[in-house]
Amino acid sequence: MPIAVDIDVMLARRRMSVGELADRVGITPANLAVLKNGRAKAVRFATLAALCEVLECQPGDLLRWEAEDAEAVDLAEL
Repeated sequence: MPIAVDIDVMLARRRMSVGELADRVGITPANLAVLKNGRAKAVRFATLAALCEVLECQPGDLLRWEAEDAEAVDLAEL
């Protein structure tokens, strides 16, 4: 997926655990793990806003776009 999630980076910078972040944001650790590991199909703006508030960052600190590898796309289409 071309959207990369950098929640791990912000957690390390803030010296915060996944469990603590989940509690402070108000989501389950399992749902946070899905988002953190890039397996989420969508994220609510309210959740993104809460993550930014707790981590004291901007949405761009958590999400970034990466170009897909053209070769990987070709293999996936086979």
